[in-house]
Amino acid sequence: MVHNNPGEPSFRSRFNDPATLAAYGYDGQVINEFRPPQTAITFDSFDPRIFPAGSPGRAWVEATARGIDAHIARAHAAGIAVYVFTDIIVLPKPLVELYGDQILDDQGRISFERPLTHQIHRAMLREIFTRFPGLDGIVVRTGETYLQNTPFHTGNNPITNGERSHLALLGILRDEVCVRAGKRLFYRTWSTGGDKLTSDPAFYRQVTGQVAPHENLLFSIKHTARDFWRTVEFNQTIGVGTHRQIVEVQCQREYEGKGAFPNYVIDGVINGFEEFRTRPRTEPIGLADVVENPVVAGIWTWSRGGGWRGPYLRNELWCDLNAWVIARWARDTGLGEEAAFAQYAARLGLRGEHTRRFRRLALLSADAVLRGHYSLHHPIRWTWTRDQFLGGSDKDLTKDFTGIVRQGLVDRVLAEKREAARMWDEIVALADGLPIRSTEDRDYLRVSTRYGLHWHRVVHHGWEVMLRGFAAEQGAPRDEAAMRWHLARYDAEWRRWERLAAREPSCATLYQPYSFGKRGPDGLYDADPDHGMKPSVDHYRATLG
Repeated sequence: MVHNNPGEPSFRSRFNDPATLAAYGYDGQVINEFRPPQTAITFDSFDPRIFPAGSPGRAWVEATARGIDAHIARAHAAGIAVYVFTDIIVLPKPLVELYGDQILDDQGRISFERPLTHQIHRAMLREIFTRFPGLDGIVVRTGETYLQNTPFHTGNNPITNGERSHLALLGILRDEVCVRAGKRLFYRTWSTGGDKLTSDPAFYRQVTGQVAPHENLLFSIKHTARDFWRTVEFNQTIGVGTHRQIVEVQCQREYEGKGAFPNYVIDGVINGFEEFRTRPRTEPIGLADVVENPVVAGIWTWSRGGGWRGPYLRNELWCDLNAWVIARWARDTGLGEEAAFAQYAARLGLRGEHTRRFRRLALLSADAVLRGHYSLHHPIRWTWTRDQFLGGSDKDLTKDFTGIVRQGLVDRVLAEKREAARMWDEIVALADGLPIRSTEDRDYLRVSTRYGLHWHRVVHHGWEVMLRGFAAEQGAPRDEAAMRWHLARYDAEWRRWERLAAREPSCATLYQPYSFGKRGPDGLYDADPDHGMKPSVDHYRATLG
């Protein structure tokens, strides 16, 4: 899947090409342009008044349908299946206006507690597979409903009554997609608002145990117990129950650079990440631990995308590494992750010592991301940096910094950030000696490792200023000399980072030193100009005079 940014132009990506996916060993493509298949039908079978002939809404729907037709044709020409990412609930605005008194609850939400909502969804699914007979199935998401790309539709989360809501929806989907249409249904367990289906094995078993298995029904589960963050445990619902499962793996992690710099995650996804390998092995920590479980049927990669905004890439090398290796391993798990990695290195033209150097670089990138973005000493709030934004001590890190100061961990946490930056010095040196065959990839290898170096130096020096200043406000001794020293280097590192972006065409767009903001009128998220790393550092800059 290419997970395009909601409300923005679709990515230009090699992973949009079904022929590329087939060559990599994938047997299916998920189309995710946030225009689910129900936005490409007229609903004439339910009520022809919804999108009457000649209306702007009908013209938009028919154009969207032609786009899905083209996706189906391209995928089938490449010999792979095609599925469309489907938010539920998403329905036409005219339908809701016509039938609101029969489908809305007292909070104005389209409700699966109303019988007509069930009837509408059955009619909707039948019309989808009548209009798109070549569609091989759908991927269903609940919990988050993105409407930025659907001007004639509205919707909301159907899960308003926990287990009961899931079972009502699953019953309709199983009947209409798996049985009646004979198509595949991937029901995602990811949701928001504390829905326990995401990662609670007992609740997962309780819900899915009430649904009869079917060869066309699979549950889709993130390999992490929450979002795609490091330091989040392996999802213990994987391998549970009687239904087949497909495991989701993100190759362009939105909390960890989004491919603007190296971040090799597949060793951790398969064998368990560093932070879990040192603990007693009482539960699975990676896919290698569940590979023999017959419930675990396959892998689904988010080859590109996730999250919002940037950084925006001009080269997909690091996404490609993750997507290719996990696909190769999934096709032959006996090969092992390291051997699959070596095959990818060979595709780049690397052999012998150069392969070993490339692997050292990749594994070191995972170690550095753990220490630069997270911590082995204190559970840092994962969302302090996401997409193209850098949070600060004034909001995103306040709770973390309070805990670090109270536990006397200031020096250890700052040493960790310093170590992450040192690791990037080594990564840059390793990259400069690698003779990758492609000149474009060789250039991006050099540029992206320097991008990672600047990112981690900015974070190191920024944290030195913020955390030391924050600790002083809590009563610790104030080391003004150290704060001034790091402040000067923080400023210098930003300038170097900006020069890199200005002179190197392959460089990804830069981060912004502000917090992840609120959703604007256009449905998109922007920076919060009043909070973040820059306002926080500038606050302590002012106190230093």
